[in-house]
Amino acid sequence: MILEVNVNSMEETRQLAESLAGVITSGTVILLEGNLGAGKTTFTQFIGTALGVKRRMSSPTFNIIKSYNAEYVIHHMDCYRLEHSEEDLGFDEYFNGEDISIVEWPQYIEDFLPEEYLSIAIENKFDDTRLFTLKSNGDKYVTILEALENVITSD
Repeated sequence: MILEVNVNSMEETRQLAESLAGVITSGTVILLEGNLGAGKTTFTQFIGTALGVKRRMSSPTFNIIKSYNAEYVIHHMDCYRLEHSEEDLGFDEYFNGEDISIVEWPQYIEDFLPEEYLSIAIENKFDDTRLFTLKSNGDKYVTILEALENVITSD
């Protein structure tokens, strides 16, 4: 399933993230794609806040992985620095069926990704305007996107 959502402001981006946070379940893996400055980290921060993360979620560019305790344990990964690396940082420990994992630049760790996930491509349009293209890969993620579509169309 593919769901496209246009957002025209930071507030609408926050609302989309909150809506998504409301329908994901334990073990959810979200892959965020988009160019530099597309809003991947901001979107992740909004999801984290909606799930109860109390501290500021910053980009884990240098750490690669940061974990946060909230309603779920949330692992935020920025794999940009792994572009020419084949190093396994124990990714299977993070994709464990219980925690939420949000991965920026997933194309650099393709060999370590689980078989099922939610892919979100963020495309800059103008200023705060973005096109979010959400794609399910697996039955669980079809269910998540159907629930999200119901939530955002009923607003």
